[in-house]
Amino acid sequence: MIDGTLSGAEAAALWSGLLLLLLVVLSMRVALARRSRRVSLGDGGDPDLALKSRVFGNAAEYIPVGVAAMAILATLGMPAVGIHMVGAPLLLGRVLHAAGLRGDRATTARVFGILLTWLSLFLAALMLVVHAFIAPH
Repeated sequence: MIDGTLSGAEAAALWSGLLLLLLVVLSMRVALARRSRRVSLGDGGDPDLALKSRVFGNAAEYIPVGVAAMAILATLGMPAVGIHMVGAPLLLGRVLHAAGLRGDRATTARVFGILLTWLSLFLAALMLVVHAFIAPH
């Protein structure tokens, strides 16, 4: 980023790094809750710990797929704007979903979070499939 603009690979690195930091934060929340409740494995029947574990687990299910897609797109030469179209909604979606996951009820943040996550993964999938058909061979 010498001239102030990011390459596709740099954009993928940015979003991947931010998403991985989110995973670390969510993981630390689980570890700290387990420590304070003296629970080594599982949730020990504690609803708050179960929720924190589920928030982390949900992020861990979606983030690696998005990071992998961005890495492949960057490898294929996708411009930064395309990577941003995947990374920005994925990060925002995962933050909203984590903030909105409150027990059984579907909060607005949770709903928008999963919709943004799905949008991000759909866009990545579409870009990958289109690239497979239009890339010079």
